[in-house]
Amino acid sequence: MPFITNTDQDRQAMLVRLGLSSVDDLFSELPVRFRNPDIELPPAASELEIMAELGRLARGNASDQNSICFIGGGVYDHFIPSLVDHLASRGEFTTAYTPYQAEASQGTLQAMYEYQTMVADLTGTDVVNASHYDGATSLAEACMMALAAGKGEKTTLLVAGSVHPEYRAVTRTYLQAQTGSLRILTTDGATHGMQADGSGDRPHTVEADAVTVDDLIAQIDENTAAVVVQNPDFFGRLHDIRPLVAAAHDAGALVIVHTDPIALGMFRAPGTDGADIVTGEGQPLGIPLSSGGPYLGIFGCRGELVRRMPGRLVGEAHDHDGNRGFVLTLNTREQHIRRERATSNICTNQGLMALRAAIYLAAVGPGGLQEIAELCYHKAHYAAAKIDALPGYSTGISGGSGQFFKEFVVTTPRPAAEIVAKLGRKGISAGLDLSRFYPEQSSKLLVAVTERRSRDDIDTLISGLREFAS
Repeated sequence: MPFITNTDQDRQAMLVRLGLSSVDDLFSELPVRFRNPDIELPPAASELEIMAELGRLARGNASDQNSICFIGGGVYDHFIPSLVDHLASRGEFTTAYTPYQAEASQGTLQAMYEYQTMVADLTGTDVVNASHYDGATSLAEACMMALAAGKGEKTTLLVAGSVHPEYRAVTRTYLQAQTGSLRILTTDGATHGMQADGSGDRPHTVEADAVTVDDLIAQIDENTAAVVVQNPDFFGRLHDIRPLVAAAHDAGALVIVHTDPIALGMFRAPGTDGADIVTGEGQPLGIPLSSGGPYLGIFGCRGELVRRMPGRLVGEAHDHDGNRGFVLTLNTREQHIRRERATSNICTNQGLMALRAAIYLAAVGPGGLQEIAELCYHKAHYAAAKIDALPGYSTGISGGSGQFFKEFVVTTPRPAAEIVAKLGRKGISAGLDLSRFYPEQSSKLLVAVTERRSRDDIDTLISGLREFAS
């Protein structure tokens, strides 16, 4: 069968239907000079020459391989054991497709089942899917799920302003076609509202740099479908969510917590603290930075909510001889079977990324994950203390302004963008300039420290920052 199956007769029939005499007539609206432009390609090069040129171009870009990386804001430069690449790149996995036919997909299904089991244990939830595009889509899907659980009786989502700005933007996009409203709590305790259908007051693009748990609790009412928080939040701070969970549940609302899976090696799981839905960005679990993806959206929830849960769910079954096997569970809710009844029509099985996370978690084990989390915590606090001691810089830790995990905000004596640019030329990726999301915070730098950063790396950053001290 030819790749393009239209015959000459088919094409002629389509042209007649369109009232055209030739294919060229389809492009008559385009200026002639744009229809078949000359493509000035250089002379052909050998593979050796091409690889040398690509290497030269790559060396002109900063990366985690040729710079000291302190950039965070949702994705992080963590160490990836070599066996993750070796196992995840096996042909059995890289050539596998969505496992609709269970009897031919047992290896992939078992890998997803093991991923679900480990992540459920990590997040403290009853059930985990496998999975979503990234952390932002997981959180947005969780918000849609919470509205569906409200059955139209509870139509407000209360979102903390300390949730990642990009996650909030994705959530707003998802909710534009849903019944409900979105309120984002800002620093002063006020809220900016938006009807889910896009009408009404849209939230301002620079909502919130801080909210307290008490601020959120004060906004909960009988119409609240869910309260959404991030812990650690976008600024790296840790919160005790238990009072919030109690208040939300008293009002009949769900609690959605977005978290960092590495932090769960050291701190209590959100599900253990009562969260109904837990989401996260799985990139720290053995997935490289990759210029923005593909990443992994973690999604877990309480067992009572499983029938409203989006994404693939792999379950264990047994045949009449007692042999164990794996299947796609609750399959009829998916869009490839009942599109109009699907729990989500924009979801995916990020199979390879979930596989990488499963291999990573199995390789490091519970003790290893705890050690990684503790290294991040202590190295970040060492860096924050050193920066806080520099003239003109402030992290707020000396004033006891709150606990943080591996990320913290630095107030700089000069515009953060200027500092980032100048240190970048010295091979130091100093952090994330927060004016990217909050234009009024031009002197705020978000610094992330993972287990990959050595004391020498941190001291190099301190030395670079000292040049700008006042």
